[in-house]
Amino acid sequence: MNDWTIEAEEEDFETAVLERSTEVPVLVDFWAPWCGPCRVLGPVLEKLAEEYAGEFILAKVNVDENPALAEALGIQGIPAVKLFRDGQIASEFTGAVPEPMIREFLSKFLPSAADKQAEEAAALEQQGKIDEAKALYRTILDSAPIHPRALLGLGRILMQEGDSAGALEILEKMPLTADERRETDALIARLKLQQGGSQSEVELREALKANPNNLRAKFGLGQALAANGNYEEALREYMEIVKTDRTFEDDGARKAMLQIFDAIGSEHPLTDKYRAELAKVLFR
Repeated sequence: MNDWTIEAEEEDFETAVLERSTEVPVLVDFWAPWCGPCRVLGPVLEKLAEEYAGEFILAKVNVDENPALAEALGIQGIPAVKLFRDGQIASEFTGAVPEPMIREFLSKFLPSAADKQAEEAAALEQQGKIDEAKALYRTILDSAPIHPRALLGLGRILMQEGDSAGALEILEKMPLTADERRETDALIARLKLQQGGSQSEVELREALKANPNNLRAKFGLGQALAANGNYEEALREYMEIVKTDRTFEDDGARKAMLQIFDAIGSEHPLTDKYRAELAKVLFR
């Protein structure tokens, strides 16, 4: 065996497999000494564990010595292989599967070369090495054009640099099913809010002093406030417009409020407050 292959038993299964799988995937090989296919599969799994060098842990369970554990996990035939992540079975297969198929099986759960580069780029970004991070994110996207972490990282950097158009172009490529989608949607919402804030906040406030019922000035002020990140006051202005004339600017105030909700997140207190107020107006 090697440094990444362990023997697991009933007594330590929770620690060795379930708890460990919250840190790294654990591949459990249920086998027995008398099982011919087990003697074929076992060395292949051990070889892969050594090759991947800690990207997953291989835990071998002798079913003859651990019958209660095998029964609890529904083992009916061996070799049986189960992959655990976060304390749960993420996938499994039975039989002496060929090595290429095992590699394909593992690829769904282990970081790819692009994933590792994205982790490196994120670390550079956190260290303030923005140019290096930016270059690495672009390198990743050259070979994997819709890599979620690279798209998010590059979009975030471009946004911080003031390249709103470039950031939006990158972020809108994010796959709908990616885990990074929620954070991406928040950044996109912020970018779109910023695009609407071209008018002078001072001039708009003066216009409203002269005529508090000037919906166009009120709408423009809401855009300017949102562009500057003053979401609470922007929501207040938009809410007044919705109460006065929901159809103004093609229902623009309500749509702008929804953009702000996306930008600050569904759990933000302002989202809770103004979503409730909006519902009262819309469904009264």
